[in-house]
Amino acid sequence: MKKQTAGHDSLGDFAPKFAELNDDVLFGEVWSREDELPLKIRSIVTITALISKGVLDNSLKYHLETAKNNGVSKEEMAEIITHIAFYSGWPNAWSAFNLAKEVYSIK
Repeated sequence: MKKQTAGHDSLGDFAPKFAELNDDVLFGEVWSREDELPLKIRSIVTITALISKGVLDNSLKYHLETAKNNGVSKEEMAEIITHIAFYSGWPNAWSAFNLAKEVYSIK
């Protein structure tokens, strides 16, 4: 997995400890535990959590892109979001689908 620097790049001067935890612990230690849980499944769990909590902004878009890069196909993503809709709400699914269409370049 590529080294994450988004925290340091965005918040390093303002919130250096948060940036460190984001980049070094969350993405450096937790996401790198691929023997325990593959990246594809981590991506699915993450997008499910974000959609369920109503986090439908650039954070979700970033994780949709990550899921695509981690091998989640367009068809799988459509099925995942359809399934999530019944648990997290129809409006959340609509918003997630709009972002997923951008990520998977479906016009």
